[in-house]
Amino acid sequence: MLAITDTAAEAIKSLTTDAELPDGGGLRIAATDPEQGLELSLAAQADGSDTVLTGEGLNVFLEPMAAEVLEDKVLDVQPFTNDEGQEELRFAIGPQAES
Repeated sequence: MLAITDTAAEAIKSLTTDAELPDGGGLRIAATDPEQGLELSLAAQADGSDTVLTGEGLNVFLEPMAAEVLEDKVLDVQPFTNDEGQEELRFAIGPQAES
């Protein structure tokens, strides 16, 4: 199951609050074409076939292919310097630590 770091959870909560999504809204991750990467969007609710991850005021909806691709991954947020030299935060996917 996809793991979510505390930093990523705070970023998701901030995004969904700023977007004024209704209760139950959240971040949706889709992999309609896994070769092209993942698509992140805000959604008012999960699609019927989504895997729903919830916890501490956040919802993440995983489209079925995304759920499969992310099964053993962790969602994090990392700093990134853009072309203008400004620091931004971006979601990043990495492997889960072995236990």
